[in-house]
Order: sequence, then C-alpha cells, then structure tokens
Amino acid sequence: MPTKTSLTNTSGDNLRNHFLVAMPGLSDPLFANSITYICDHSAEGAMGLVVNRAMDLHLSDVFEQMSLDYDEKHGQTPILAGGPVNTQRGFVLHPTGSVWQSTIQITQEIALTASRDIIAAIASGEGPENALFVLGYSGWSAGQLEREIKENSWLTVPADADILFHTPLEQRWHAAAMRLGVDMNLMPTQAGHA
Repeated sequence: MPTKTSLTNTSGDNLRNHFLVAMPGLSDPLFANSITYICDHSAEGAMGLVVNRAMDLHLSDVFEQMSLDYDEKHGQTPILAGGPVNTQRGFVLHPTGSVWQSTIQITQEIALTASRDIIAAIASGEGPENALFVLGYSGWSAGQLEREIKENSWLTVPADADILFHTPLEQRWHAAAMRLGVDMNLMPTQAGHA
C-alpha cells in the first residue's frame, strides 16, 4: 500500500515551498532567468526543481521509452530541466490528492512523486492534473543556498500553486518576482551591497 511521507526540517529559516527567483545578474546559464521551487530545506542543505526550463523532450518520449500507451494530449506535455544534479532521474511535481508509491507531501497542496506508477497513470489519463514532469534537480550543500542569497543571486518568495501549475513557462520568472512587487525588467544586472 502506498504511503504518504512528509519532509522534515531542522532549519529556522526554512525555504521549503518557496520560489528562488534568479536575479538578473545571475549569469550561470543553468540558472539565469530561472525560477526554482524548493522541495526541501534543512541545516544539511536544500533541494529544488527549476520549473521554467523546457527541454527538447515531451512526455511522449518518456511514455514510449517505458512502452506505455498514451493519449496524444498527455504526450505533448514538455519535460522540464530541473537542475544539473542526477539529470536522468525523473520527478513529478503535482497537487496533492492520490498517493503513489513514492509520494512525498511537501505542503498540504503540493506533492512530489518519483515512481513509475504515476507516469503510467498520467499516460492513461488517470494521473494528477497540472502535473510537472522534471528531469534532474538542483541541490545545495549546508549553508550554500544561504550564501548565494546573501550574495544577491536569488530573491525568495513563498511559492504559489497558480504560478507552478497554471502560468505559462515563459511568464513564471516575472510572475514570481511580481509577488514581491519586483519588476525584473527594472532590476539592474549588477547588485551591490550598501
């Protein structure tokens, strides 16, 4: 029987269920103009998924590799590049509801699953609606993310399921920043410290 697991955290400044919004001056091509959803954050580090970078792959590629029959409308869903770590590993970020073999509940509204059964369910039209399929993830060691935030690489903002699941990929970066009242078009590309 599948079980639902909750992530635990020991950090006082928990960024779980937050977006990291790349500042305009962040020139790393993997993260420039990106928005990363933080799935876990603790004293040991952080794990997140970039949620606005489509790869040149679609779910049909995954379905075919797994020899699954699928409805063409589900096959057109783009696969996202979640980050540079373990790029062959797939994750499905989805609203809570059904529980799969390896579902981790991030919040009351958002869950993460990394098992074959959810892919088969999506292929047959029985999976969660609005799911994001992501290959790879972004990881930070203890203190690394906090340093990058102090260096003005990232803005942090509480996550919004509407941005995750209903905002077009190319608008997510701006939409997340606007939750803080920040227009990225007006931000300088170089940040300084006063």
